[in-house]
Amino acid sequence: MKYRLAGIAALLLMMTVSVAALSLDTQADKIRVHQHLSAAQTDTDCSCEGDALCSHLPLIVIDTEDVSIPGEPIVTGKDKYHYREVTKAADGSSTVSCSVKVIDTEGASHHITDQPSLETEGQIRIRGNSSRFFDKKNYLLKTTDDSGTENRDVEMLGMDAHHEWALHGPYLDKTLIRNYMWYNIAGEIMDYAPNVRFCEIVINGEYQGLYVLTETITNGSPGRLNLTEPENDSQTMVSYVLRLDKGSQNALKNIDTFTSYALRRNNVIDIVYPGTGSLTPDRIEYIRQDFSDFEKSLYSYDYDTEPYAWWNYADIDSFADYFIIHEFTCNYDAGGLSTYIYKDVRGKYKMCIWDFNSACDNYTESQVTPQRFQLQYITWFYMLCKDETFIDRVIERYRELRETWLSDEYLFQYIDDTIAYLGPAIERNFSVWGYTFDEYQPLSPSERNPEDYDAAIEQLKTFIAERGAWMDENIETLKQYCHESKVKKFNH
Repeated sequence: MKYRLAGIAALLLMMTVSVAALSLDTQADKIRVHQHLSAAQTDTDCSCEGDALCSHLPLIVIDTEDVSIPGEPIVTGKDKYHYREVTKAADGSSTVSCSVKVIDTEGASHHITDQPSLETEGQIRIRGNSSRFFDKKNYLLKTTDDSGTENRDVEMLGMDAHHEWALHGPYLDKTLIRNYMWYNIAGEIMDYAPNVRFCEIVINGEYQGLYVLTETITNGSPGRLNLTEPENDSQTMVSYVLRLDKGSQNALKNIDTFTSYALRRNNVIDIVYPGTGSLTPDRIEYIRQDFSDFEKSLYSYDYDTEPYAWWNYADIDSFADYFIIHEFTCNYDAGGLSTYIYKDVRGKYKMCIWDFNSACDNYTESQVTPQRFQLQYITWFYMLCKDETFIDRVIERYRELRETWLSDEYLFQYIDDTIAYLGPAIERNFSVWGYTFDEYQPLSPSERNPEDYDAAIEQLKTFIAERGAWMDENIETLKQYCHESKVKKFNH
């Protein structure tokens, strides 16, 4: 045991040094907060009699005055997951007004009758794609001033002030921890990943279970992406965030770039930032052309030749880290859905992670075996993997990460510590949603569906162990995709 403890101590020291080494990075002034390591634990004393909700986790209490929250999918085809429209509020808007109370006192247990640490007005709607069909909904929450019309930036659960937040309710993921875990680990590895905090939610007086309050991917300083703002309203060149997914319901945000014309992707790119109010026609055209220029460089004969090479447009380390994280977790929606890419007006393209619900063999339609690579066939990575420089960086970086953030020892300890931190909140969550172990079994074949919480955790750990072992043995095989015999037709 003493040797194991010594090994963990050495690993933590190594990771501390790694974090310190990142101090030269653009986001280096940010320190990643892992809630389960820093917040009040389950042994917090409480004098209440336990008749009502009592939690060491923060509570978020939302009241819409019993008005239905819009965003439910309106099914338009035989496939129950096929929809084009969602329900609206009575006035036709996509959100409804709500009051929000946040109860989060350091070192104390929390009750819905406690004095709020934050009280604000807001707007709320259901968010997501297939998750809109889940019984346990995900929500987009915007905090506003008392009039409900102007955004109000507020600090939430120790995260930097902003007005836009996602409330992720783990439902498909019966471990409850995939997004929390991988967002935090990605945040240690990459320049930025959304910060997250566990909390418990009450809406209109009804307990909704365990949620993960999540930063949305947008601009904001000092939090979020911290992109350069335009100097004046007429400036055409702007920093921006793009999403590759099913497109925005606001057609103004959807853009056709080079890969859509070249039939290199099936889904839609939309502009996440700047927001609609700042999107002039000139800015939209600038973003469309700017990103098309990057894609053209990637798909040209000069993709790996100076001065036209793709790396003049994109940050190789950001793309390599993104590739590794999603390959390690076999999160293969990446590159086609929930795919975010951003660019500061004075910098290069970088990637940002989002949504690990289906990661680590939790994909609903079919089993994802750990003995494979997939991203080399998807969108921009199809060409990136033809570049020897990129593949070499992926292999080198993977070896580094397996000694720190992606080591089995670190990941298993992370899982165990997170479960210990959640404590009785797990049981409370499944007091509402526990029926899903018997009635909601979306994974195919059926034997992949865990029978209980312990089985869900064991399934996650088993996948991580098998995946890491296979990648350790096979990471060098990625070189086949940049070998001259494979890429000669793409070169001069």
